[in-house]
Amino acid sequence: MSPTALALVVTAAFLHATWNFIAKRIDTSEGGGPQLVFLYALLTVVLYTPLALFFLIGADAGWPTALGWVVIVISALLHYGYTLVLQRGYRVGDLSVVYPLARGTGPLLSSLGAIVLLGERPGWLALAGIALVVGGVLVIAGGERLFRRGSMHAGAGWGVLTGGFIAAYTLADAYAIRTLLLAPLVYYYLENVLRVVLSAPMACSRPARMAMLWQSNWRKIVLISLISPMSYFLILTALKYAPVSHVAPAREMSMMVAALLGVRLLGEGEMHRRVGGAVLIALGVVALTLG
Repeated sequence: MSPTALALVVTAAFLHATWNFIAKRIDTSEGGGPQLVFLYALLTVVLYTPLALFFLIGADAGWPTALGWVVIVISALLHYGYTLVLQRGYRVGDLSVVYPLARGTGPLLSSLGAIVLLGERPGWLALAGIALVVGGVLVIAGGERLFRRGSMHAGAGWGVLTGGFIAAYTLADAYAIRTLLLAPLVYYYLENVLRVVLSAPMACSRPARMAMLWQSNWRKIVLISLISPMSYFLILTALKYAPVSHVAPAREMSMMVAALLGVRLLGEGEMHRRVGGAVLIALGVVALTLG
């Protein structure tokens, strides 16, 4: 992985951890997931319209081709499906099981998909890096406790399914950026426009809940709408300089940063386990960089 790609991924990881840190403080008792997804996507479109117009007009990025629009639609459906599946997993399973399995299987399946579908051939050092990152994610999430009898309940299946959605949209986005050569910001902006359309019916069916959610959390939602897209723009740009099998695992550095923030700022326990997992992720990223 080139220094440019590494710098982009590291910056994206810090931004990703930051917006998740903010999101953890959102009070969703007044509104559910669909309302939050809709507000986030709508604000992203509003806030990034000037920049998207600059790329389309000023920088002459150009509109997507017919095939480009097909990929954008597929990506929007996959991203929206990811949010629905993740929310379903949270309803039937524990956060401590669903989320880490999703973040652990996502890069693993992305890398396998890149090898099978995109013809990537990572070396042994890169493969070791993938294994270290996935292992580090699972250690941070609870290690062997995830696989104990009684822990692997229905939520585990939804966690793995969520990881499948992560892998699917990662591969679709990589194809759009690497093969179709679409501008990352324009691509993700248009994908969010479609996500607004997809999420609007469910979100707007309960306007009172959405209004209460906005009133209680509008500052946090605005911050997330600014930071989260920029994080993913950087990942999409990194895909121009490095293979999916390197970028997808390396972006899980965000979980390392989030774990350390949790220990330092939120007073979350099990510092040794979290730091140990962070070290594994860091070593994995080094291996991906060198491999």
